[in-house]
Amino acid sequence: MDALDGNAIAGELFAAFGHEMTTVVGRCTNCRASSAIAELRVYVSGPGTVARCPGCASVAIVIAHGSTRFAAYQLGD
Repeated sequence: MDALDGNAIAGELFAAFGHEMTTVVGRCTNCRASSAIAELRVYVSGPGTVARCPGCASVAIVIAHGSTRFAAYQLGD
């Protein structure tokens, strides 16, 4: 599967956060490399999208798609 760049998730991130996110710079928790969201390697398939660090390929963002909702779990009685 070929990777897309982070611009592939621009619309979904805008819908979630309400502003342009592809220029936001983050740091990989695995290799500590800094990169803009637009530089992430994005893989789109099935019910979700995975964005990976361009340096070490660690998962940076997961976007899941679906309409199933789960009821909250109630602790105790």
